[in-house]
Amino acid sequence: MKQLTISNAQQAIIELQEEIRRSRNARYDHRLHAILMVAHGMSCPEVAHLLGDGTRTVQMWVHQFENKGMQGLMDTPRPGRPPRLTEDQLLKISRALHSTPTEYGLTGHLWDGKTLSAFIEQEYGVQLGIRQCQRLFRRLGFRYRKPRPLIAGTDPEVKETFKKNSHDDAGP
Repeated sequence: MKQLTISNAQQAIIELQEEIRRSRNARYDHRLHAILMVAHGMSCPEVAHLLGDGTRTVQMWVHQFENKGMQGLMDTPRPGRPPRLTEDQLLKISRALHSTPTEYGLTGHLWDGKTLSAFIEQEYGVQLGIRQCQRLFRRLGFRYRKPRPLIAGTDPEVKETFKKNSHDDAGP
């Protein structure tokens, strides 16, 4: 029987390893496979080379498995920085974004990063940067759309002649 190959194997290996690192369950499964390979008699350096991990990492997984069993291979909570806004505050911010900034005593008729930053500081005393507020828009399911200005007093027929996709220029 002909041996199967994967086209562009190096790229596939990189993408598969990245997917394993991103997924919580895949990371656990990855560790299980490493332990299974060691249980079948492979050395830690061989397993590390095959799976794309460090030898010391595989050795650590084996020690954790020996000491704690399957529980030793599971991800532990990663502390990280605590969020600066609570879920309740995020919900209130989301509701506020459905209205205009002027209803909250802010200038402007549209929400942008700068206005949202001022709102959060005014309401909750939390300072967030403009870029972080822009990310918050996306996280809350909003997107920023810049309004297109209207040229005052422009004749609609004159505007039509300057449009890129004018109806008169339609081809066959």
